[in-house]
Amino acid sequence: MTTPSFLGLRTVTYVVNDLERAKAWYADVLGVKPYFDQPFYVGFNVGGFELGLQPAEGARKPGEGGSTAYWGVPDAERALSQLLTQGAKVSQPLQDVGDGILVAAVHDPFGNELGIIENPHFPNTQG
Repeated sequence: MTTPSFLGLRTVTYVVNDLERAKAWYADVLGVKPYFDQPFYVGFNVGGFELGLQPAEGARKPGEGGSTAYWGVPDAERALSQLLTQGAKVSQPLQDVGDGILVAAVHDPFGNELGIIENPHFPNTQG
């Protein structure tokens, strides 16, 4: 048997125009300080997964890139409400996609799409 090529979701990176402002906003939203904080990259450990922030350079620009990373939350309605009060804008309203799974997505103040998912089939991991 061969070793698997993929080990699971580890990191999502967002390109931002203002790294300091983005770092402060995500620290507030996630409730954790970055574990890695350099001028070229800021990394947050959230429940064993990483959100990385990178400054916009060259062709790398903030905004939607055709995919959405969904972050697990224990209460999707509450999480969406919190994100909206912190300056995010709805891009995908809260919806039940079946089997008790709730999803929504917002645009953060930096133009990135941030998805949230309440999935009763996955354990809640606090981290």
